Amino acid sequence: MVLNYTHVDPQQTLARRQESTSSVPNKVLDHVVGSKQAGLAFFDQAMVLLEELRRTQAGIIQKAAELCAERISRGGLVFLFGNGHSRMMCEEMTPRQGCYAGFVALVELALSNHASIVGTNGLRAPLYLENYEGYAEQILRSFHFGPHDAFIVISTSGIRPVVVEMAAGAQQRGLPVIAIVSQAHCEQAKPAHSSGKKLIDCADLIIDNQCPPGDCIIELDGLEWRTGPVSTITGATIINMIRCATAEALLARGVKPVLLPSHQFVGNASAAEQLEAFYEAYRKSLKHLFE
Repeated sequence: MVLNYTHVDPQQTLARRQESTSSVPNKVLDHVVGSKQAGLAFFDQAMVLLEELRRTQAGIIQKAAELCAERISRGGLVFLFGNGHSRMMCEEMTPRQGCYAGFVALVELALSNHASIVGTNGLRAPLYLENYEGYAEQILRSFHFGPHDAFIVISTSGIRPVVVEMAAGAQQRGLPVIAIVSQAHCEQAKPAHSSGKKLIDCADLIIDNQCPPGDCIIELDGLEWRTGPVSTITGATIINMIRCATAEALLARGVKPVLLPSHQFVGNASAAEQLEAFYEAYRKSLKHLFE
């Protein structure tokens, strides 16, 4: 048996979904909504959370985008930091088709290159390092941040010392911090930093990714732990909402972002030229970091 798990009311959101999909044949809806298969249960629950994300977080996401646009339009950079799996959200923003100069993925390989799981580049070392106080400051000291820069710090739990200190270190440098976090998890979990602070204590704007504590949303008979983590889905949606809204806000300010085009169009001269233009715009945007 599959048990759906979420911290929002699925019936209310499913009712809204059914209203918006009234043109779909009933037997198709009945199959998707009523199925007890784990895969379809995950899909339904993910859609519930995405609906809740739109309902509750759209306003704060727009505020975050306006902040990013204001910073980028003044020559600043918006850095994205996440350790472990949260690194994926940094690279969802940039480099990615449709991205543009102004966002920088601050990816520390020692904290996120763990695909081997065991042995060299395994999982044990990054899990240890993310709890090592003082590590984030060593990363920050490698850059000369400008007065118009900003940070987006991504962590579903929001309690590990490296993310807390990354956010706090950015604020100490006078940079605004946007946190993407599971408020349900962060508020319930004990702090891991000796100061007692969590990511939500070191952020100017907080975007709730709607994930339940532990991230996973599906329970199966025979398994002691849930499966089906959903933070990738809600997190990537948040990132792309910020990206699109920031581009719109930049255009409204008279600033045309230089986009990274799809480079899969073989032989397309205009795409090749645009790619070179993106490289150059990105290179110039980093200038103040190393002066």
